[in-house]
Amino acid sequence: MNPTAAATGGAGLLLWVAFPYTCLAVFAVGHVWRYRQDQFGWTSRTTQLLEHRWLRWGSPLFHLGAFAVIAGHAVGLAVPASWTEAAGIDEHAYHATAVALGSAAGIAMVTGLGMLCARRLLTRRIRLTTNRSDKLLFPLLSATALLGIGATAAHNVFGGGYDYRSTVSVWFRGVFALHPRPEAITGAPLLFQLHAVSACLLFAAWPFTRLVHVWSAPVGYLIRPYLVYRRRAATPAPVARTGSARASRPGRAA
Repeated sequence: MNPTAAATGGAGLLLWVAFPYTCLAVFAVGHVWRYRQDQFGWTSRTTQLLEHRWLRWGSPLFHLGAFAVIAGHAVGLAVPASWTEAAGIDEHAYHATAVALGSAAGIAMVTGLGMLCARRLLTRRIRLTTNRSDKLLFPLLSATALLGIGATAAHNVFGGGYDYRSTVSVWFRGVFALHPRPEAITGAPLLFQLHAVSACLLFAAWPFTRLVHVWSAPVGYLIRPYLVYRRRAATPAPVARTGSARASRPGRAA
């Protein structure tokens, strides 16, 4: 560990080094345990048959918004600023684009998640299917999304702007590069820190919730060949033999 990280303090090392690695270990080991112990529960446990009006709008908004948010986080956290500058994207253009697209994706995700939560709370049949993992997942997912939206709005929409790629992104890449730099995030605004902590908790809870269905997405359906259905030619129905028909056959004379 570098001297700057050692100077962060015991609380900083515990929160920004030990805690993320613990959550990642639970994420990895938990998926192995879940797959070995509960393969039949490796689904999204859909409730579409019980209610579909709220689900019809809430599910696409949430999933499309979540995919866009994940893609934005992947670029903002994993790609250094020097790479985007080398690609000809200056800092101002990057932040303007990130704030605009990220806000739209975040609003879509939060709106869809709100509809799904309202559906689960207000529809009695859906509420009865809610188990303990759902009671953990939905508040944690909502908190993570709202903290991210709040941090963006407070500092980059209505505030003076904050370059999280010089702090939060450096810490994030250091964790996965096995070269943790807790000092990079200790000076970040509180909303960004809370968002990072809630995201770590979400990763730790992931294997024990319905989120595992992400790894079973039917991607193969996009590239598999079409199934060809052919109409079977109609065949004439067999003629039933009746007693009168048998009686009319010529027989041997008595």
